[in-house]
Amino acid sequence: MTVRTAAELAAVDDPAWPTLSRMLGRAGVEVVPPPAWALDVLYRLQVTARSTLGALALHTGGVVVDGGWLRLLGGGGAGLPDLASVNGLGDPSAASVAPPVLVVGYDVLGGTFAVNGGGLPGPLGDVHWFAPDALDWVDLGFGQAAFLEWAVSGGTAALYERLRWPGWYDEAGRLRLDEGLSVYPPLWSEEGRDVARASRTVVPLAELVDWHYEMAARMAPVDDV
Repeated sequence: MTVRTAAELAAVDDPAWPTLSRMLGRAGVEVVPPPAWALDVLYRLQVTARSTLGALALHTGGVVVDGGWLRLLGGGGAGLPDLASVNGLGDPSAASVAPPVLVVGYDVLGGTFAVNGGGLPGPLGDVHWFAPDALDWVDLGFGQAAFLEWAVSGGTAALYERLRWPGWYDEAGRLRLDEGLSVYPPLWSEEGRDVARASRTVVPLAELVDWHYEMAARMAPVDDV
């Protein structure tokens, strides 16, 4: 790949941010201020500010939707990781390749949103959701720009219809952005289907996300030898 400087990536004629900033001005959406290191995040991502991903990295620390239920990543801050670090991206080189799965957000239950870079089934660029009630990736059927608009315009209501309970908004809003809710019995179990009756415990979000991946690996079918 051709490595571009942070200045080259940021200085584009048609940046995405003016359009995105209007979209993010809707009620119920909180924009975390961009960190001092935002340009470094953009540099490690090697995307321009013309893209949704680049604009979020450069101009936000992240985006919080539905009172904290959904956390979309940007430059990092307020408990949110930055887009480059969470995807293991260091300083780029000519040998660098794009991640096969690019994480772009999380939900309060430990679900993960990621852009398909070739590591998931389906079209490249589609956003997928690692569903905590299925322990598998679900293709949402649209790219990152459409995903952001979907997220801030009420699209989550249908996705999480079965996974929300009376009072979920206030409960999510009491958490720090690096915290999530561990549900027991687990959402993927038969006993955990009634989430309103399940117990919920505040845990570090990173640990909750890793636990879902670990359980998915344990429960994956083993090929016959």
